[in-house]
Amino acid sequence: MTEVRLVGAEQTRPLRQRVLRPAGPTICDDPAAVHFAAVDAGAVVATGVLLADPPPFAYAGAAWRLRGMATDPGRRGEGLGSAVLATVMLHVQTAGGGLLWCNARSPAQAFYERAGLRTWGHAWDDPAIGPHIVMQVELSAG
Repeated sequence: MTEVRLVGAEQTRPLRQRVLRPAGPTICDDPAAVHFAAVDAGAVVATGVLLADPPPFAYAGAAWRLRGMATDPGRRGEGLGSAVLATVMLHVQTAGGGLLWCNARSPAQAFYERAGLRTWGHAWDDPAIGPHIVMQVELSAG
């Protein structure tokens, strides 16, 4: 049975590296970051990283940045990424709410829209990892 829970960065790093940055440096190893993972039979099969970070636009309240969302390619379509994202959103709500934002890869835009995030600004291309768009949602305290 798959369970979404808090884990250490070292547990999510192999999946993040393999899926998000196979040829580059690992990401999201900020010691202040909170790492969530969908774990099945001891293996991390999906992950998301959350940290307090202001968005690239004016926002006066608490802001949380989502980074390092990744799902094992062989497990996509099972709702694992959605479960991780729902847990991240619940964490933001229980921590007092605020803005949840991310630099979403353009192919994942529909995934984030299904969870209620909306685009902000214009898409851009990161030469190393492809097209992105800022996405955001305001979450009330829960």
